[in-house]
Amino acid sequence: MERDEVWQHTIAQRLALRDVLRDLTPEEWDQPSLCAGWRVRDVAAHVIAGPQLGLVSTVKVMGGMWRGYNGMILRDGQRRGRAPVADILAQYDEWAEVRKGPLTVTHVEPLIDAIVHTQDIVRPLGRTVAAPPEAAAVAADRVRTLALLFGTRHLFSEHRLVATDTDWVRGTGPELRAPMTELLMLCTGRPTADAAV
Repeated sequence: MERDEVWQHTIAQRLALRDVLRDLTPEEWDQPSLCAGWRVRDVAAHVIAGPQLGLVSTVKVMGGMWRGYNGMILRDGQRRGRAPVADILAQYDEWAEVRKGPLTVTHVEPLIDAIVHTQDIVRPLGRTVAAPPEAAAVAADRVRTLALLFGTRHLFSEHRLVATDTDWVRGTGPELRAPMTELLMLCTGRPTADAAV
């Protein structure tokens, strides 16, 4: 998929998430997400932080690396999540369509964040946002190269992952079939009920 199309999908997911966030009750903003230790508001603030991270702000975030990568990101997300809801929504209005991510990543990581974190938010709240299977496939291929970071490298050596809604097959072993978004969620270590061996 060309870079321009990747950004189109990323922006579409950010805007879809913004629409969901605008409809949440105060109680829903404080609900746990699928990410352990992250509230909905923390994840929402984290997603829209990506296009805002220039050199100085990236260096500040990296100052927490002594906690490990995941600890650093969690702390930053929780800090950003303490902002008033109106401020977080205003950030989506200003930044959702900006074709930019943190300086330390490729153009595909913002797509991963947009798709996966949208699901992290909407699923516990009983809401749905669809992701195009072809976009989820691009995100999953990038996650595959980062599997050590996600702790899911074993998936590709122990299973043959087969998407049921697009042409995507990866890994070896017993076949695991599911829609592409479900496979992406599995690849990032999220629970899913829609994968069948």
